[in-house]
Amino acid sequence: MASQFVNETRGDHLMDLYGCHLEGVSFSRACGGNQQEEEMDTCVLIAPIPGVEDAYAVRDSKNPDAGTLRFTGDELRAAGLSTL
Repeated sequence: MASQFVNETRGDHLMDLYGCHLEGVSFSRACGGNQQEEEMDTCVLIAPIPGVEDAYAVRDSKNPDAGTLRFTGDELRAAGLSTL
């Protein structure tokens, strides 16, 4: 079973990305790929997590209230997102 928390090593301590507050964060749209329909891209909303270097919150652009996932920049780059 996967943990509901993602911990990233930052120096000598662990950072709980889900413990960081997102109040007032401004999300930007990132699009790419298609949904097998012409003229439609797959999009997410992404924002830097305040107070944490190279960490990001990601939401579904079509359903932003469904929840927010949090990733390190390394994780997003490994998944193919090159522009952060």
